[in-house]
Amino acid sequence: MNWTLRKWWAVFSIYFQDGIAYRASGLIWVTVDVATAVTMPLVWARASRTGPIGGFTSSDFILYYLCMLFLGSFVTSHIMWELAMEIKEGQFSTMLLRPMSFYQLNFFRNLSWRFIRPVLFAPFFILLLYAYRGFLVHATIHLGWQFWASLVLGHLVSFAFVMMMAMLALFTQEVTSIFELYYIPMLFLSGQLFPIAMLPVWASKLARLFPFYFTTGAPTEILIGRVSGSAVYSALGMQVLWIAICYLLSRVLWAKGLKHYTGVGM
Repeated sequence: MNWTLRKWWAVFSIYFQDGIAYRASGLIWVTVDVATAVTMPLVWARASRTGPIGGFTSSDFILYYLCMLFLGSFVTSHIMWELAMEIKEGQFSTMLLRPMSFYQLNFFRNLSWRFIRPVLFAPFFILLLYAYRGFLVHATIHLGWQFWASLVLGHLVSFAFVMMMAMLALFTQEVTSIFELYYIPMLFLSGQLFPIAMLPVWASKLARLFPFYFTTGAPTEILIGRVSGSAVYSALGMQVLWIAICYLLSRVLWAKGLKHYTGVGM
């Protein structure tokens, strides 16, 4: 057990140091989040000046987007791009020889960056809180164990899903188009572009059947009190279910994909 923990910590530390060494590239990605945090709340706050939209007031919209973006910096994983490139170039072969499973290795590799990105985003987030302070006077958030559990599970849903997609790179060299298509439903159904409650009732119910909402949408709505009571436990249950589904599918693709992998490289 101690040996396993040391391996996990070693991998986490190596990639954490790697992320710090290339923090400039991380700041570039963070500016994208900052641009969204500046524009989207203002757009919806302006639109809701005459009255609530979908049950959201101007203050609700600003609180929602600020929480969504900050939580998303930890929750949302994009590791499939690096894995696809490493598989294509043959670097994947060395990973197969390491004394740790491929899934564990990339989990801690990804987790290291998930800790770095919120830290890089935090100074901008504080400035945004100050800029929007007039809208947040009566804002309340709910930091119970249900929120923390949903936050962790949301990250695991995101990671398990993109790992499942990364396995497609074992079957074909060109998977970037598939990855790009992934962002269309992800942005619309995760709540990152707008709250799921803004959709028609039938569309909102449909969105909650897919895993995307259970990455960032569910933790954000639990945090701001939009989801409460028994609905919280239903959301947690769906998160666990999607983690299991994505993990099992990734294992199936892994087993079949290794038979197709040639390791030629470039």
